Amino acid sequence: MDADRGVMSGAQKFVQEDMGVTDGQLEVLIGATNIYSLVGSVAAGWTCDRVGRRRAVALSAAMFLAGSAVTAAANGYAALMAGQLVAGVACGFGLVVAPVYIAEIAPARSRGFLSCIPEIAINSGILLSYIADFALADLPTTLSWRLMIGIGAVPPLFLAAAAVFAMPETPRWLVLHGRTDEARRVLARISGDADRRLQEIVASVREASPKSAGESPPGVWREILVHPAPAVRRVMVAILGLHVFQQASGVGAMVLYAPRVFSHAGITSDRAVLGATVLLGTVKTVAIVVPLFLADSLGRRPMLLASAGGMAASLLVLGISVRAVATWWAAAACVAAASAFMAMYSLGFGPVIWIYASEVLPLRLRAQGTGIGTALNRVMSALVGMTFISMYEAVGMAETFYIFAALSAAAWVFVYAFLPETKGRSLEEMESLFDTAVANKPSPRATLS
Repeated sequence: MDADRGVMSGAQKFVQEDMGVTDGQLEVLIGATNIYSLVGSVAAGWTCDRVGRRRAVALSAAMFLAGSAVTAAANGYAALMAGQLVAGVACGFGLVVAPVYIAEIAPARSRGFLSCIPEIAINSGILLSYIADFALADLPTTLSWRLMIGIGAVPPLFLAAAAVFAMPETPRWLVLHGRTDEARRVLARISGDADRRLQEIVASVREASPKSAGESPPGVWREILVHPAPAVRRVMVAILGLHVFQQASGVGAMVLYAPRVFSHAGITSDRAVLGATVLLGTVKTVAIVVPLFLADSLGRRPMLLASAGGMAASLLVLGISVRAVATWWAAAACVAAASAFMAMYSLGFGPVIWIYASEVLPLRLRAQGTGIGTALNRVMSALVGMTFISMYEAVGMAETFYIFAALSAAAWVFVYAFLPETKGRSLEEMESLFDTAVANKPSPRATLS
């Protein structure tokens, strides 16, 4: 999804010139893509539970390939919307399925490391899309943006092939559907003690099943939203809060509208604007490597706290720089602050919330609960994408970033107050962790150590 938005960041100017798309239509096009991904994220939870995590990954990749192809071939605004509809649904699927798949397939000791890989792939896609935008900018307008978007169809092709021919199904889904022999074979490939891990998973699934004979299992939606157990309620508050604050930080605005922000700060050359955008993508991609190695050793909470604090400070400086008179130093400060914001986002609120949200839900609720969180994430992303231009025109560019800074500061408070540490724990331990999360909240010293 973010890679698609990275392409649109550089391509939007050429789409507007070639297709006659207005700023208002562009806001709707970008925001509607997030609404479409909302549909995909809600449907993905059900699909994951019915057909399996692996097949859902393949389906997501196939739809994304089709969406990129349709968008690149569009001959009007309606066709653009149709292509983004398919790509948006695919992205919603991917944002749910990838973290669920990795959380269930990865050993506890390396779950944070492995769960960062999709975020690294996303950021690499954003960077490559920025580079493609820069490299293709001098081609004829009607060709340049189509190639920018069409290139995005290549990675899903390889992902679909990998899902079909190489990726195993997760052992937890197999146990949930009574296929314990297959689950044992998968665990033998990925775990050093397959029999013990299988017993733990089987016990967790049985414990989650209805105890009374003849009693039908409560609906997943009812158990999550209507009558949740106290531990499930705390889990959902943590997940939904993280998703709200991730997008409320304004990261979607920076990914989508960085060229506009840099132009506002006084960078006038198209190639200079796209070059600054490439720098932004480079910083975001390099920084994402840090949580790959620290998520399992340092822990989730310290990384989220450092990320939120750094984002708030960077956004404050960014607001000051775009308010200043358009000079070379103001432009340099704007690019530096935007890069610092992207780096701090990639250190925590980019990858770690997906790790956290996918690992804390009980198995019986994991796919649907992750889908609900992702759906809210897409709603927030759509709100930011559809209102950013109107917001900065109404209250000012600097004031818009001050608002994002305040929301990032609120994210720090939320993480500090509500989120227990999860590093090193098995997925079967998470529900009991949230049962005791309030009583055993870490001290301030332990939180930052």
